Amino acid sequence: MRNKQSQMPNAASGNTTLISSGTTVTGDISFSGNLDIEGKVIGSISAEPGASALLRVVAGGSVEGEIRVPSASISGSVKGNIYSAENLELTKGAVVAGDVFYNLIEMSMGSKIDGSLKHSTASAKVEPISSVTVTSSAEKA
Repeated sequence: MRNKQSQMPNAASGNTTLISSGTTVTGDISFSGNLDIEGKVIGSISAEPGASALLRVVAGGSVEGEIRVPSASISGSVKGNIYSAENLELTKGAVVAGDVFYNLIEMSMGSKIDGSLKHSTASAKVEPISSVTVTSSAEKA
């Protein structure tokens, strides 16, 4: 497209948390700010209610669980439903096995969704996952 301007924010306000390549986190995660996933998360991911939050799953990163965030950029794989109240970007190579609930979506050629797309309005709030607990373990390569 000509004169294309991305709707994705570069970063949310606040700190950045990194789950690096070779690391596996098992358990549900609640965050604010930025969460970058280069490794693997087995569990649900949600933004703290009312928080500015951006989730990035980079190429090679993966999530096995439900995602509930205002904004997300997916380049890796997700096995679970995605709920994005504001912006969702699926880049080339993104693979989603689950339903996608979005307000604004940008899909690049080469991204894949094995599930349904369901539009929701920006006024629909992302509900937090009930009883969030965090347990993590790191695998060394």
